[in-house]
Amino acid sequence: MKVLFIGGTGNISAEVSRQAIAKGVELYRLNRGLRGVALPGSHDLTADIHKPDEVRAALSGLEFDVVVNWIAFTPDDIERDLKLFRGRVKQYIFISSASVYQKPGSFPIDESAPLSNPYWDYARNKIACEERLLRAYHDEGFPATIVRPSFTYDHYFPVSVGGSNSYTVADRMKKGKPIIVHGDGLAYWVMTHAEDFGRGFLGLVGNEKALGETFHIASDEVLSWNQIYRTIAAALGVEANIVYIPSGFIAQVVPRYAGTLLGDKTWSVFFNNGKIKTFVQGFQAEISFAEGTRRAAAWLDEQEERRWIDQAMNEEIEMILEAYAKELNQGGGKS
Repeated sequence: MKVLFIGGTGNISAEVSRQAIAKGVELYRLNRGLRGVALPGSHDLTADIHKPDEVRAALSGLEFDVVVNWIAFTPDDIERDLKLFRGRVKQYIFISSASVYQKPGSFPIDESAPLSNPYWDYARNKIACEERLLRAYHDEGFPATIVRPSFTYDHYFPVSVGGSNSYTVADRMKKGKPIIVHGDGLAYWVMTHAEDFGRGFLGLVGNEKALGETFHIASDEVLSWNQIYRTIAAALGVEANIVYIPSGFIAQVVPRYAGTLLGDKTWSVFFNNGKIKTFVQGFQAEISFAEGTRRAAAWLDEQEERRWIDQAMNEEIEMILEAYAKELNQGGGKS
């Protein structure tokens, strides 16, 4: 099977790329070549997906059974891909997001749950992308499959406030500095390891029964945010110095957090994974969060350059903490 990944070097897609090659997939990855993530067995093509002429030149003479776009975010991206791949592939997989689900909602969430997110442009654009692809499937038979990852992590510790692709929050934990947990830390969440996601995802690649379908792929393990941060701290061999701050206050201080908090992580979520298990026989998320964080800690310890600190993020965390302390001193601090 010949498969094209648009992207393929990100948090999830790099691991899925490794698994695909191990399964014997003839994998091509098309990206700008900026991240320098070499992968033995991958045929890497250099082009900017936003420049169709570059893409056509890079793909000249190549045909694929499956195309997976890991980096499509807007309906314009979908329109571009429809023009590029209409009539040329047997399956096109769009990577959406579990942030599209309406929250609060009923639990466990399955794929039929309403889609709505008034707080986050990212999620609303993903919803619009899904709608366009499903319309193309129904109107013209475009072979679309939609996959919605939940919070999926690999080598870096997954955190809510302060970003997940740096060592910044872990460094603060190790130094005993305060870290921020949104709300009271009691909301439930699901953390999925990229290896588990990959096993489910690759069962959909080339699966004709998955055409016109939507799937989320997530762990069955449900943890509170308190448990999540304390598990990370345990992997580091420390105790977390947690400061609880209402999500609304965080978003007031740093408005760009409004979407990811108020439109997603503030609310409890967990998933009914029955559909992916039906389509991919034998699929089961196997890596517990405790095991995943131990692996991450070991990987980060191997090389100093992996433990990079985002100083701007540190300053932002301190700014939120200082603003909240001032609010408390003035008698505020309510949710």
